[in-house]
Amino acid sequence: MAIELVTKYLPYVDELFKAESKKSLLTNNDFDWTGAYTVKVYKIGTSAMNDYDRDGSESGATGSRYGAIGNLTANTQSMTITKDRSFTFVIDKLDSDETGRTLEAASALARQLREVVVPEVDSYVYGNMCKNAGTKPESVTLTADNIYTEIIKATTVLDDAEVHETGRVLLVVPEVYQLMKQSREIVLNTNVGEDMRLKGVISNLDGMNVIKVSSKRVPEDFGFMVAHPCATVCPTKLADYKTHQDPPGISGTLIEGRIVYDAHVLDNKKKAIYYQQNKPAA
Repeated sequence: MAIELVTKYLPYVDELFKAESKKSLLTNNDFDWTGAYTVKVYKIGTSAMNDYDRDGSESGATGSRYGAIGNLTANTQSMTITKDRSFTFVIDKLDSDETGRTLEAASALARQLREVVVPEVDSYVYGNMCKNAGTKPESVTLTADNIYTEIIKATTVLDDAEVHETGRVLLVVPEVYQLMKQSREIVLNTNVGEDMRLKGVISNLDGMNVIKVSSKRVPEDFGFMVAHPCATVCPTKLADYKTHQDPPGISGTLIEGRIVYDAHVLDNKKKAIYYQQNKPAA
């Protein structure tokens, strides 16, 4: 006679590993989109320097000893929020009861944000930054021997563009971070404050906070990116998540969510982003 063994189901959910967003360290939210979908930013020009005409002999018809009088340019950059995304799902009452209460609205919503919403927003933001970076050199095959040289090229470009030295961030993927750890020229400062570690900073290199993200959240063949947060505006105009208990036509809980967001690189600050693509080894 066969014995039917007991099968036991535990009130435990095998959750997927998903990292929190780190984009706040690379972007800013300096502009107010309240009541508007588009924000226009002025880009004001400047005037060239002249040699002062002390005796007036070179003043010409203008009569100005300061030089030829010109007009300042005042153009605008329009930034429109284009991403209006949403999700919805139902947790039936019996499904919740017969799965040992593992299907609950609060945990399901948190899981949706962690595993779906945050990765999508991160991918979009990082993709826009790479696409609109002020400096995008030819792709190179990054190795432990050349990784430091390539990073120094990036910081040199930012230095020449007079980008703020404080606040720069080096964004890498795990594969490139391993190359950095193998490099004889790189000495990573891992003495990072607990507050910065909670935000995602894992070390410091040449004054830059080093952040590591999954290769799934960046463009294909991503190498590294050096960026200052002043360059990228990342507004979230609306983040609305709610649950409805027993709405009409449903016996259970209806979960709905909507997020309206975007990412824009400021024209006059593009040089604050340097994106290096990693060329796959032959």
